[in-house]
Amino acid sequence: MLVGQSIFQSVLNRLEDEQQESEDASTEGTDFRIRGFGAGFVMPEGRPAAADADTDAYFDHLAEWLDEKPATQPEASDATGGEQTPAAALMPQHLERLSEADIAEDLAISPQDTEAMLNEKRRQFAKLNHPDRVAPEFRENATTRMKIANLLIDRALLSGNRG
Repeated sequence: MLVGQSIFQSVLNRLEDEQQESEDASTEGTDFRIRGFGAGFVMPEGRPAAADADTDAYFDHLAEWLDEKPATQPEASDATGGEQTPAAALMPQHLERLSEADIAEDLAISPQDTEAMLNEKRRQFAKLNHPDRVAPEFRENATTRMKIANLLIDRALLSGNRG
């Protein structure tokens, strides 16, 4: 112990004295500024063009990109041998299967399927058939397939196919 104080108490007193000195020094020349990054970090003063320079790189190749023509689909000849028409996108075969029996066959639901297995089948089916994952012209068929598949899986869950 130093002069009737513990070492811990003397360290606390010294820290309080240092803090008081730093507070006194800081109030003498208060300039009300936050220390750290200057305002130039946000927007350089006297150099507004520098802010535009950052966006120039973004637009450098825009003109070239706009000049490029989008890839067109190959043209197919008309069945009559007449004029050329753009080839229509081909619908995937699985989207043509719209009957409940076809979709049940695709799902392959069995009485032994657990709830987890049925939920996994629903996810796998949605990966191929969800309307957001197909071309716009096939969304109606995809929606129909998803509705029927969800109905079949929900029926299987309600009928007791749970583990």
